[in-house]
Amino acid sequence: MKYLYPEKWLARVSTGERVACELRMRIISGVIESGTRLSENKIAAEFSVSRSPVREALKILAAEKLIRLERMGAIVIGLTEKEIGEIYDVRLLIETFVFERLVKADVNPLVKDLSKILEMMKVSIKYQDADEFSLQDVLFHETIVRSIHHSYILMIWNNLKPVMESFILLSMRARLKEKYEDFTRILDNHELYIQAIQTKDRALMIQSLHHNFDDVQEKVEDLWLSQQMLSKGAELEDD
Repeated sequence: MKYLYPEKWLARVSTGERVACELRMRIISGVIESGTRLSENKIAAEFSVSRSPVREALKILAAEKLIRLERMGAIVIGLTEKEIGEIYDVRLLIETFVFERLVKADVNPLVKDLSKILEMMKVSIKYQDADEFSLQDVLFHETIVRSIHHSYILMIWNNLKPVMESFILLSMRARLKEKYEDFTRILDNHELYIQAIQTKDRALMIQSLHHNFDDVQEKVEDLWLSQQMLSKGAELEDD
């Protein structure tokens, strides 16, 4: 099977994390369906690793509530539409809190950093690179979160990030193929984010947040579309 998680994103992770990243993508994409039994031995054989990193990978996914651990393996739980919405609820709470801290801070360095990231997002869309766009999109929001130097907010963000990153990656791949013109609106939303932070305008920040998070339903639809595309691809490989 072709790997779904970008190889270039795996430069500094452990073998267990590598396996977890790929299994996470397969579960969230629906390639591995809810209720599927995962075998340590089969996973170890597929990834050409020992059972030790497989156990590490399964523990990571269990902590993310994507699987339930069992003897010598696990049962896939998966990710529901409701849970995807809840992830974005937490993101909305985090970024609203962060903005209130930014109102009292020097935001000029942050605005410069975000502007650079936005330019990278534009370049990746120009060259139709959904993986790079997704990487920069997550970095854009993480840069905002990190800017207030709040260790517990960052801890929550880091706990959300693996699932959120996979979800964004899959949905952006689908959107690039089916809704390329929609990226203009996404980039405009990020421009609005920067403007709100630069002007410290609460009303504008609320507007920019809701423009971004009202987009979640479309991202959910993109994810289901991505699942259909991946299923069709698997069928073609089997023929």
